Amino acid sequence: MNEMYTMGLSLHSVGAVAILAVIFLNLFILISSQDLKKYKRRMSIILNPLSATILGFGIFTGVIMMAAKRLDFTIENIAMILISVVFIVLEVKRLSALRYLSVKKERAFEAYKPLARTILQIEFGMVLIISIWMWLI
Repeated sequence: MNEMYTMGLSLHSVGAVAILAVIFLNLFILISSQDLKKYKRRMSIILNPLSATILGFGIFTGVIMMAAKRLDFTIENIAMILISVVFIVLEVKRLSALRYLSVKKERAFEAYKPLARTILQIEFGMVLIISIWMWLI
């Protein structure tokens, strides 16, 4: 049983690193993109499904680890749950803002970029801080 728990923690850590990598990839593509139409297409085909899958992986492994600990709500678990909820809310805000951007409007993408960059930076910081906290415990 102890080996399974250790493996679950390792998978959860890999999920945290993958979430950081996907956020960094989203940020890089946002900064380097110039055309809104191409960016929206890239987001809908590649990045949104990738982000949702990786986030789901992290949340799923976290739920499994909590079940293995018999649903013991520690400060760390509550912090991870809150960060997951905030992360999902921020992603919905960022993606709904992108969804309603008109390709025909001038400067729409330039108006969207600061909002999206701020949200991605907040997400990156949240995940990085909680990851460092968990890795040091």
